[in-house]
Amino acid sequence: VHVATGGPLGWSATVVANSLEIPVTSSFHTNFHPYTRHYGFGYLNGLLLRCLRSFHNRTLRTFVPSSDVLMDLERNGFQHLRLLARGVDTDLFSPLKRSNELRQTWDAGSQTPVLLYTGRLAAEKNLQLLVTAFQKIRSVLPHAKMVFVGDGPFRPTLENLLPDAVFAGMRTGEDLAACYASCDAFLFPSTSETFGNVVTEAMASGLPVLAFDYAAPKRFIQHGSNGLLAPLGNDSAFLALADWLAQNTRLWQKIGIAARDTVLPHSWTTVADTYLNEIQSLQMQMS
Repeated sequence: VHVATGGPLGWSATVVANSLEIPVTSSFHTNFHPYTRHYGFGYLNGLLLRCLRSFHNRTLRTFVPSSDVLMDLERNGFQHLRLLARGVDTDLFSPLKRSNELRQTWDAGSQTPVLLYTGRLAAEKNLQLLVTAFQKIRSVLPHAKMVFVGDGPFRPTLENLLPDAVFAGMRTGEDLAACYASCDAFLFPSTSETFGNVVTEAMASGLPVLAFDYAAPKRFIQHGSNGLLAPLGNDSAFLALADWLAQNTRLWQKIGIAARDTVLPHSWTTVADTYLNEIQSLQMQMS
């Protein structure tokens, strides 16, 4: 049995599987414990961390998506950890999905610089920094557009701060792929990801990505070559790179091409094979 959530359903599945002597593995997808401080429940951080640790340590393996998460969990007493990165569908997410018709609905012409953020619109995503970064970009590129794909409780605040931004709401499949490919650069200010699938989706779509140096960006981005990396938590560096991005639009396409080339080998098939090899190893140890 593989359990993908540490919530009540995951606990129940683990208890039942253990009682039936069925081996259990788990995966760690979301940094729930740091989120408490963004919603006024910081005092619960330690309790939530202990609950997650107790749950995952009951399983034979806990798969984590990045080396940063693995090291953080090890420091906090999590056991039996294995790195299992995530793949990206490079057929779905492709520069070929670019749509001038979609850009027109955003009031963006062929020469309009369009910046994209994709993901949950919530406080823990550090979106106030994104607003400041886009304003800095716009001071250099007055006609730049900001597009948000996703939804969440921070949307009304963003609508107030950036009234002429495009809020495309939740998109999936081909619609989501077209949104990526129809933009020109990707801003990702989050510092709370376990991986950040949207980063590899943006790279596969041929976009230069500006992000912090951890999780998926740390693994896939070579600063200045196929994207831009700011030291984790250094807002000033992130803003300086946003300014650099605005000053060097002629390099966006070159960086985007390099970004796609980087993620092309990282298919979901490779990820699945890695997982199955680990499960087979466990079976051999238990036999």
